[in-house]
Amino acid sequence: MTMRFGAPTRRGVSAIFQRTPDRPSAFARVLSYIVLFGWSAVVLFPIYWVAVTSLKTPIDVASGPKYLPFIDFQPTLEPWRYILVEQWSDTVRPFLNSIVVSFSSSVLALVAGTMAGYALARIAFRPSLEAVGLFVACTLLAAAMAVALGVAWPIAAASGLSIFILIYASLRHRFKLRLSNKDIALWIISQRALPPVSIVIPLYVMFLDLGILATPIPLILTYAVVNLPIVVWLSRDFVARVPYEIEESAIVDGASRYRIFWSIILPTIKPGLAAIFLLVLILSWNEYLLALILSTGDTQTMPLLVAAQNATRGPQWWTMSALILIMIVPVFVMAIILERFIRRGFLSGALKG
Repeated sequence: MTMRFGAPTRRGVSAIFQRTPDRPSAFARVLSYIVLFGWSAVVLFPIYWVAVTSLKTPIDVASGPKYLPFIDFQPTLEPWRYILVEQWSDTVRPFLNSIVVSFSSSVLALVAGTMAGYALARIAFRPSLEAVGLFVACTLLAAAMAVALGVAWPIAAASGLSIFILIYASLRHRFKLRLSNKDIALWIISQRALPPVSIVIPLYVMFLDLGILATPIPLILTYAVVNLPIVVWLSRDFVARVPYEIEESAIVDGASRYRIFWSIILPTIKPGLAAIFLLVLILSWNEYLLALILSTGDTQTMPLLVAAQNATRGPQWWTMSALILIMIVPVFVMAIILERFIRRGFLSGALKG
């Protein structure tokens, strides 16, 4: 049998270098690797710079940019010794506070926000626009009583709530305008546009009157409430992507809404929940302004400790860099743990109907 090598070989080589969606050309692959390596360098260089700075002495930092240990400068562990030995108690306390506050507030926001997102995606709400306006007016009245008249805020809040209940019970049959779930979701996410500085002082006074300002509770509750709109908005999108036929089958079998939520919805949107949790954790972990006002010396978090390195002698870049590296470790570990979920679910939805 005669074998022909010419034309088939050329067709085979052509097939290997043929441009297809799953096999780009050699030039496209090289270009993509160049772009990826270049972008990786842009992203990782700040971390490298912080790591190198944490190995410098004050003289090395003041003498100008130096990038290569043992070549440009002689590295030292003095900043790390100062942070982990001499200032051990001042370092570990904010670190533990950040862990407790960030993880607790993230879990609280995730649980409450996911349930609210499920309700907005599956249950039709038709609240009265007039009732919402009445509630806002009663809230402003209670605030005016507390600020202008000096009434204690618990009494003012109870008075405003009582007025709302009385008027609503009398006039609710005349309320005609209705809101939809989309209006509610838009209002929830719009709360993120509220500057934290506009509410932090009233929160400080409230927590001070309650006698819990010296505990992590104010930061946990505040972080959870501030990040709740993000959780509600994203979880609502994840739940909406789950085919409703799955829930209909469960309802036919007699399952309640709570059973459907815990047994069907949560396992289905688990990848999305992992991504939401990491996002909220990062926001809570890096929060500075709220922690600056609502924390004390015993409850301060890592961002405050890092900012405190800007002392009277100027920024202590060497110790600040060491603290920054310590600060990013928990988030980095959580990203590794949740990576397989994030890869499948981050901002894309768990299922597509």
